[in-house]
Amino acid sequence: MSYITIDRIVKDYGNNRGLFDVSFKVEKGQTIGIVGINGAGKTTLLRLLMGFIHQDQGSCMINGMDCWRNSEEIKKLIAYIPGEINFPALRYGDDFIKVQAQFWHEKDLTPTKDLTRRLQLDTTAILKRMSKGMKQKTAIATAFIPNNDILIFDEPTTGLDPLMRNVFLDVIKREKEKGRTIIMSSHMFEEVEDCCDKIILLKDGRILSEINIEDIRHNKEKKYKIEFNKAEDYENFKKEKITIRGEKPKYNQLSVVVHDEQINTLFSILSNYEIKYITEIKTTLEEYFLEEYKKGEQK
Repeated sequence: MSYITIDRIVKDYGNNRGLFDVSFKVEKGQTIGIVGINGAGKTTLLRLLMGFIHQDQGSCMINGMDCWRNSEEIKKLIAYIPGEINFPALRYGDDFIKVQAQFWHEKDLTPTKDLTRRLQLDTTAILKRMSKGMKQKTAIATAFIPNNDILIFDEPTTGLDPLMRNVFLDVIKREKEKGRTIIMSSHMFEEVEDCCDKIILLKDGRILSEINIEDIRHNKEKKYKIEFNKAEDYENFKKEKITIRGEKPKYNQLSVVVHDEQINTLFSILSNYEIKYITEIKTTLEEYFLEEYKKGEQK
């Protein structure tokens, strides 16, 4: 049995809003990225896992327990960062950290203090006067107080500058190495590509694509950029039976896409031409999903 199982979940808010027939599994120790534009259903999915809301259909299970019926027990396994940060009526950041430590019965705050230092967080600041970025840092710092097995983070880097975002991603990688199970939503492809094992793309409440990140990194379809020394060679090459995806005649450049099995054929053909250079263009997660979006719109 998988550690986390989402099976044919439906949560219908009306007007095509919510989640519709969503299914996927998460193994213990995996890091999962949930990506999609605003309104895709990311927050609804994470709230179902937390047991904050109940699905209309389907099942949502963590460690063999139902997320709704056993929400109290499940929350003991989870460290959570919500998408919208609302602090209780406490004055200072330090007060909130102390309350969270008491709640989780954690006396050693050395790791938390180290994290606040890395995040450049002033914990003596007044909570109500904190900027969005400061509130996010405070939420991040307190999320790691308990040594819970599962981390569920909803857009955790919102409001962080690029430097602090990198600090956070380094922390995620460290926790991943410890074997913690992580589910993180984001609208930023590069950050989930950097630290996740599997990516789930949501569009209009439905899973448009689910892919292991290694399949992106070792995509069987390769893209190459080629520049020819002569315009004549450039024009003649275009007549070859190779898929061309982009052309820059001014520079005698073009881009081609070939399957792994065609690579030897491509280079055999190129041996008949004068090539200035050829370079492989790695497919990014964003490019992959943009293609998936296009396919989804064409259906």
